[in-house]
Amino acid sequence: MPRTTDHPADDTLDLRFIGNATVLLSYGPLTLLTDPNFLHRGQYAYLGYGLLSRRLTEPALDVHELPRLDGIVLSHLHGDHWDRRARRHLDRAVPVLTTPHAARRLRVLHGFPRTAGLRTWQGFTLRRGGAQVRVTALPGRHAGQALLRGLLPPVMGSMLEFGPAGGPVRTRLYISGDTLVYDGLDEITRRFPAADLAVLHLGGTTLPGGFLATMDGAQGAELARRLDPRRVLPVHYGDYTVMRSPLTDFLAEADRLGLGDRVVHCPHGHRALLPAGPGAVPVVH
Repeated sequence: MPRTTDHPADDTLDLRFIGNATVLLSYGPLTLLTDPNFLHRGQYAYLGYGLLSRRLTEPALDVHELPRLDGIVLSHLHGDHWDRRARRHLDRAVPVLTTPHAARRLRVLHGFPRTAGLRTWQGFTLRRGGAQVRVTALPGRHAGQALLRGLLPPVMGSMLEFGPAGGPVRTRLYISGDTLVYDGLDEITRRFPAADLAVLHLGGTTLPGGFLATMDGAQGAELARRLDPRRVLPVHYGDYTVMRSPLTDFLAEADRLGLGDRVVHCPHGHRALLPAGPGAVPVVH
């Protein structure tokens, strides 16, 4: 799909929620994609060790409809975050920023040579046309039990700091990745000012045996309370059969904690425009 000409105003971050954890981000001339998942409704994602999950929703864009990308931010290598359609059809020249575990596989097995494996707190800067984004890998933990963590791929959160090339940060965007809440995430608030927007991977993904692998509604609201972002965008809910915690669980718990007015209600296929500045109000359409 050709790049459109109706770019947002300067310092406005344009987010399009494609589905699951896939979000298209535009900041001036810069365009990024998170966790590319373009399987269609009814297709199965492979989650490892023989575990499959059926997709329940249709992505708002097909992989062939994407604009030119300047980078991909991949939280971890799982079939509902990097699927076979992404592997086959994404431009292999696009930089991919991900965990060292995923980077080795993407470079060697999938043929994406410009993949960078970021250790926790390590950053990487992308620039285009006078705009830049600094992507910093943040802690994440895909499971609570040590044994289960050994079976699941390592995961990272990300802090994306947008601004003019060589200039100050204008907008901070936190992406949780498929983490559960644990005390190691508190370090984020000590290293970074509060994010302007937190994109939280929810859904309460439940594995055989009842093991939780992503935040349910209560954990998502608790993480929002701990990190205290100005706005919260929930994603990664209701897309696959392994997701057992609906969006309504998160909304109810956010209300209970007094955070309901921070939630950005941006359903699949919609766009949220986030102007820069602490008092900025997102516009969804």
